[in-house]
Amino acid sequence: MQSRSEPGFRDFDLPGVAPSRQKRSHQTTLALLRAGADMLRRRNLAELSIEALCTEVGVTVGAFYSRFESKDAYFNALMALAARDGEQRLGDIRPPSADTSLDKLCHVIVGGVIGWMRDHEGVLRAALQHDDTRPDKWTPFKALAQATTARATPLLLPAMGKGRKAAKTRAIAFGFQVVLGTLVNAILNDPGPLSLSSKEMESRLAGCLLLLLQAEAGQSTPR
Repeated sequence: MQSRSEPGFRDFDLPGVAPSRQKRSHQTTLALLRAGADMLRRRNLAELSIEALCTEVGVTVGAFYSRFESKDAYFNALMALAARDGEQRLGDIRPPSADTSLDKLCHVIVGGVIGWMRDHEGVLRAALQHDDTRPDKWTPFKALAQATTARATPLLLPAMGKGRKAAKTRAIAFGFQVVLGTLVNAILNDPGPLSLSSKEMESRLAGCLLLLLQAEAGQSTPR
């Protein structure tokens, strides 16, 4: 079965990417995208050589440029596929049962966000590193972060009890700002003590989100 981080053939309908009519051509495009995403885990975008990428895949530079208009178009395709994967994962989230605890919800949602970031770590880091000079690079992921908060809010609100909906919604938004900010810092700077790959990162961040939401849920409703 195809993993969540691997783009399917239908995903190649992207600006700057030449459509492929034959299965073999599709496979070459897929191999180039996979290899680039993997290489970006170990180097930045400026260090990603088209020649080295083609050598890794076993194709000519001409084969690369017959599929991608430029290196920029290639990276835009990597970003678009990562964003589409995130959108698909959001769409797959099903409403929890009424008795699902806030603790469990926080762990499930934070674990899903971290799983997506791990799958696309190199592409996300490259987008962040180019955010200052090319603000458009990070825009799809900013939108995805907002969509994640919007999708998670109606899942978390019922577990926070009745009343004070606006304040609780605000607390959820801030909680995700904390979670996503921590993960972005881990991807970009890896300052420690926990890295993106650490299982403890999941439990610690889910715990932070839980404490923030519990504190808000415990506030009394003004009379």
